[in-house]
Amino acid sequence: MKAVTVNELKQELINRTPSELRELCLRLSKFKKENKELLTYLLFESSDEVSYIESVKREIDQQFEQINKKSYYVIKKSLRKILLNTRKYIRYSHKKETEIDLLIYFCVKLRKFTPSIQKSTRLLNIYNGQIETIRKKLSFLHEDLQYDYGIELNALKGSS
Repeated sequence: MKAVTVNELKQELINRTPSELRELCLRLSKFKKENKELLTYLLFESSDEVSYIESVKREIDQQFEQINKKSYYVIKKSLRKILLNTRKYIRYSHKKETEIDLLIYFCVKLRKFTPSIQKSTRLLNIYNGQIETIRKKLSFLHEDLQYDYGIELNALKGSS
């Protein structure tokens, strides 16, 4: 089965009743965990972005605490998983400020991580890649926000 375009879906959804739309959403939420998480964000958390960011930061903290520090290979795998989850939460929000805030937080946690990421080229590459991503995303923000986040970004660059 081939999926139709977003425009075709949009046109079809216009023709549905509210009760049919509700049933479609509930059925969609049962199909995949990400759909349920996105629906949770849209219904309950999108109205308070600050608390959403804080809850994601708490989850990042928990994931960092659970990292097995046995070898740099295992650490790298764990960091990739944390970054994947962080990017998933960023996609739910669709706000550049949220994206930059969470990526900066990830980088701060990574800088403070022990054993030091300085001893592993791969971990440094993950860190530097995120710094570069943040730098690119800054240009899409308002000048005041660019300045504020720029200060945080420079602090991260300075500590590397």
